[in-house]
Amino acid sequence: MSKSLFIVESPAKAKTLSRYLGPDFVVKATVGHIKDLPSNSIGVNIEKDFTPQYRVIRGKSKIVQGIKAASLDVQAVYLASDPDREGEAIAWHVAEEIARGRKKEDCPKFYRVLLHEITRSGLKKALDNAGELDRSRYESQLARRILDRLVGYELSPLLWKKVSAGLSAGRVQSVAVALVVDREREVQAFEPQEYWVVRADLEGANPPPFRAKLVRIDGEKAQVVSEEQAKPLLESLREVPWVVATVQREEKKRHPLAPFITSTLQQEAHRLYRFSAKKTMSLAQRLYEGVDLGELGTHGLITYMRTDSTRLADEAVAGVRGYIEKRYGADYLPASPAIYKNKRSAQDAHEAIRPTSIEFGPEQVLPALERDALRLYRLIWNRFVACQMAPARFDVTVASILAGNTWTFEATGRILLFDGYLTIYREAESQESDASNLPEITEGETLKLLSVDGEQHFTQPPPRFSEGTLVKELEKKGIGRPSTYATILSTIQEKNYVDRDKGKFSPTELGFVVTDLLRDNFPDVIEPSFTAHMEEELDLVEEGTSNRTDVLGSFWTKFKTSLDTAKDHMKSVKKDPEKTDIVCPACSAAMVIRFGRNGAFLACSAFPECKTTLAFERDDKGKPAIIEQKVSDDACEACGGNLVLKDGRFGRFWACANYPTCKTTVPFSSGHKCPRENCEGDLLEKRSKKKTTYFRCSKAPECDFVLFGRIAESPCPSCQNPFMEERGRGKARNLRCPKCGHGE
Repeated sequence: MSKSLFIVESPAKAKTLSRYLGPDFVVKATVGHIKDLPSNSIGVNIEKDFTPQYRVIRGKSKIVQGIKAASLDVQAVYLASDPDREGEAIAWHVAEEIARGRKKEDCPKFYRVLLHEITRSGLKKALDNAGELDRSRYESQLARRILDRLVGYELSPLLWKKVSAGLSAGRVQSVAVALVVDREREVQAFEPQEYWVVRADLEGANPPPFRAKLVRIDGEKAQVVSEEQAKPLLESLREVPWVVATVQREEKKRHPLAPFITSTLQQEAHRLYRFSAKKTMSLAQRLYEGVDLGELGTHGLITYMRTDSTRLADEAVAGVRGYIEKRYGADYLPASPAIYKNKRSAQDAHEAIRPTSIEFGPEQVLPALERDALRLYRLIWNRFVACQMAPARFDVTVASILAGNTWTFEATGRILLFDGYLTIYREAESQESDASNLPEITEGETLKLLSVDGEQHFTQPPPRFSEGTLVKELEKKGIGRPSTYATILSTIQEKNYVDRDKGKFSPTELGFVVTDLLRDNFPDVIEPSFTAHMEEELDLVEEGTSNRTDVLGSFWTKFKTSLDTAKDHMKSVKKDPEKTDIVCPACSAAMVIRFGRNGAFLACSAFPECKTTLAFERDDKGKPAIIEQKVSDDACEACGGNLVLKDGRFGRFWACANYPTCKTTVPFSSGHKCPRENCEGDLLEKRSKKKTTYFRCSKAPECDFVLFGRIAESPCPSCQNPFMEERGRGKARNLRCPKCGHGE
């Protein structure tokens, strides 16, 4: 019997599936895409119906040759790349390469296999339902790739010419930056408004005392906006009778949320654990591809993690319902399974993200997973189980209280009657206490005023985006697709368009400038509604109801017109940089704002005669101000000049103030010695390509000590090492001694 060839994307997945498939299959991995558009040209023949010119990716030739060689002696090739658009493109490209140079009758039969979970049962189901390659899905991916190439390949060089080399623009990336820029401008323009919250402590015939809040004045919404208004109000409230007007009591239910899709998993993992979207997807990929569970073998623990569908397989629902009844009791099991509605654009061929087997609970897989992978798996497990559990029930009492005949106060009591799904999972909006009891009070009852007070507040600006909330905003506006969010968020940080401080995004000077230039010259490219409409058009291509060339042609006609105009009329920040009131300390010429690979900086307008540069930041009024340079206590060994602190591509360093005459630089030390025994090196501050700070021994490569956490200036209580390594924040904060391993 001839063997069959089974193609997947990742080596890890290939390893897991080889054990399931046995000796009748040869399993090969593509290691991602094998073909792409060329990097040195646009690679799209616009005049010939936008025909792409795909090439085998550099470094993938051996992989392609290995796959072609393995296909020579088989009658069937099962293309099991990921069950999404990108996976469909990989499957088509593999089939093209296998068929290249061979007669049709000599080619093996191709089958498309959609693996939604890496388990024996999932594999059997996928093989039993193996079908043909999906032309419409491939056309949709092709349209996206070509569209992104047209935007990126045409816009990026324009930004190089007008702003700075190395910049990039993208159909979705630029919209994400624009959202951050617009939110920042809302924050800057925000003017806080004063308001007062008035509360009363009251006592009825039955204990305990309770608090009520002013909600209406003369039947209208209460608006107390100044101390001048609040003080006489409080005096009046102390003089009037307090009577219970109404008491309304009802039972309310809180239903569980839907199982995770890609975007909601990214949002919740960020909220709970501060995982970046990229980290969440990396951990989920491992859980999907297979984990070695020792004697139980290797198993994929979750279903495919790139999905926007909340659908669950019938057998999965039946399994979890049985688990709920056995583990929690019949009261926690609804009479019928919960069904969650998808968005119109969701690809319902996929399931939601769920555990592949109810047998592998978090406790069973604990020894096989490191901390963060276990946390993510537990999160997916709990959300999946909770989504099929009974709703929580609350007894909610709302009392309306009249102070005189003018002021209406409200008091609310809430008692948890049945915890339902809350026994295993609590979403963000249910983190408050389950109980806020009110005493037994009756309509018409007179109350005793114990105290009344007013608390001054000010309205707050809209919050800056975190990774989680930016993903939520992109999804809400229909921009991009869940599978692309992690890449988008990484790109806008790597390209220096946004900074992230304490988990919040703010645009850099470069982000502001590029967004404004694109908005002035290519309004459609960064208009969320236009980008969302393009996503809908591309979805129609996948559904087979729209044509790829028509969608691309319609876009290109408008885009090319804007492009031709922008080449001549877009403002050149390079030629006409923003002038400032700051005077060059070296030659007294005006300083201007320029951009380099590390972002914006002040440069002397007399360049190249004067090469002075300075770091700056914007003040509260938006005007550039020099960041005062930190001067080292040590002098330059070469010329005796001052050493000033600089921030470069790979982190902070000391540089001679007499640059460019003297080009001496000194690494920036943390001030601590390497904790390794018998090593006299210093710990130097470094910055990775991902812009995270770490510390490395100055004696590298002889000493390979690296510290990835923050340095906490507190001695180890065990070995007295002068510092500890700090990781995590808040409740997740922990300290570890890098010398003896003592942890707190």
